[in-house]
Amino acid sequence: MRLRAALALTLAPALAATPAIAQDTAPAAPSADQVTVLTAARIHTEDRAAPTVTAIAWDGQGRILATGSAQALRKRYPKAKRVDAGAATVVPGLIDAHAHVMELGYALMRADLSGANSKDEVIARLKAFAATAPADAWIVGWGWDQNRWPGQQFPTAADLDAAFPDRPVWLSRIDGHAGWANSAALRAAEALDGARPLAGDWQPDGGRIVRDGDKATGVFVDAAMRLVEKAMPAPTDAYREQALTRAVEAAVRNGLTGVHDMGVSREDLALMRRFADEGRLPLRIDAYADGNREALADLCAHGLYRHPGGRLQMEGVKLYMDGALGSRGAALLADYSDELGNRGLLVTDPAAFALAVVKARDCGVQVATHAIGDRGNRLVLDTYAQALGGSGVRPDPRWRVEHAQVVDPEDIPRFAQLRLVASMQPTHATSDMPWAEDRLGHDRLEGAYAWRRFLDLGVPLALGSDFPVEQVDPRLGLHAAVTRQDRDGQPAGGWLPGQRLTAAEALRGFTATAAWAGHDEADVGRLAPGLRADFVVLDRDPLAVPAAELDALEVKATWVDGQPVYEAK
Repeated sequence: MRLRAALALTLAPALAATPAIAQDTAPAAPSADQVTVLTAARIHTEDRAAPTVTAIAWDGQGRILATGSAQALRKRYPKAKRVDAGAATVVPGLIDAHAHVMELGYALMRADLSGANSKDEVIARLKAFAATAPADAWIVGWGWDQNRWPGQQFPTAADLDAAFPDRPVWLSRIDGHAGWANSAALRAAEALDGARPLAGDWQPDGGRIVRDGDKATGVFVDAAMRLVEKAMPAPTDAYREQALTRAVEAAVRNGLTGVHDMGVSREDLALMRRFADEGRLPLRIDAYADGNREALADLCAHGLYRHPGGRLQMEGVKLYMDGALGSRGAALLADYSDELGNRGLLVTDPAAFALAVVKARDCGVQVATHAIGDRGNRLVLDTYAQALGGSGVRPDPRWRVEHAQVVDPEDIPRFAQLRLVASMQPTHATSDMPWAEDRLGHDRLEGAYAWRRFLDLGVPLALGSDFPVEQVDPRLGLHAAVTRQDRDGQPAGGWLPGQRLTAAEALRGFTATAAWAGHDEADVGRLAPGLRADFVVLDRDPLAVPAAELDALEVKATWVDGQPVYEAK
């Protein structure tokens, strides 16, 4: 009861200030100088009462007063400030339902190895980056993907040693689930107090040291990455602040008005809170606590968190079940087709996972769990089913499975039965399609990246990017969802084309459904009376352009709370 009371006190001001939604009658008329009317050739609202209009009006607090025709709203608010978007199309603010804000900022400040087609190209980029970095600093990069290289084999420390014999190098794989070190970094890891030699036949819980015989090769998967990362100097406060600044600027530049940030620490939430206090947060961040750690303990002790400015909240927790498919860490029910004897990794012990789920449930915290392999997804479903069958559960918990990437077809209906959200990332499919069948074999593709199967069963489909694993650009997600092709139009007809979405379904996944997945539907996700005036101005209509052109839509402006936070030059 104490936690429920604390929760009620925390949310009471926010709930009291939330107007009713989807009503034709406007609130009490504000003064004329506080009203803004925006007109455009077409405005898609995601509001069933008026799905397409040509004008919206909002008050000085950024709450929508009315939607309708340009003529009607100009007449209704004759003294309002007018904004004319001309021939552009306006859509509700785009929300990335699964991303990593601080990691994006760090990636923007490190060597960018994404898209490199060989180890030689990686080393060339690292040399260019090293020339600009302090001489005594670690060389840190991200984005390598061995699946793009000849032979598709994991790299080794020796591949880096010739270019960097003495300076530690640590490079995160594109999915964030593996790291690549040179010998200097390995020596630094082994020099830590209490560190075990990396050679041998032991493995850390939830991770894997890749070895040749008993010698560590330089690649570390999932939890094993911490063995090297602990040796790295901690980022300074100034570095972290710069990372957050760069990340949010990149997000709004690409049309994002909201992000569900999956795995936020107590310290990172404090930094975001300072940005919100200072008016430096140009978009909304739904922060999910980083596992069963300090941030979740804070939620349980003090109630769910919402910043009074409306742009930051933490009401959920992000847990992990397994690793990633690209690094063969996703937990499978049967062996990897291209590595017999390997069935992936459980990043979290199932018993510990169950305890964390129950803890979050009893604190009224929404649960979101990373699950990629079919075994990982089944374990999450089994645990959720048991926890949601207990007493004291909210009637509409909206628990989430993040990625739901490879699911046994028999398990997909369970998402609907348990009233779960499938939080999926369309560009994962188009990035993985060159090698996914090698990992899984043909039969397991039936339940892989199966957006249409989920949607047809009535499972809410919240769409995102997982940036910086993928690019911070929802237009690429729209394109991938509708075409299931890369940006060169390959393969012809789309990969597993039966799982494509329509443009309207894809847009809804990045707007109304993403908002619903975060319990935010009373504020954002649609353009309707009472909701916030968060929207994006596009040069063309995403529901009318050829599907192949969705990735080329121009973001002309991004608005949050009725104010522009990005305008194209």
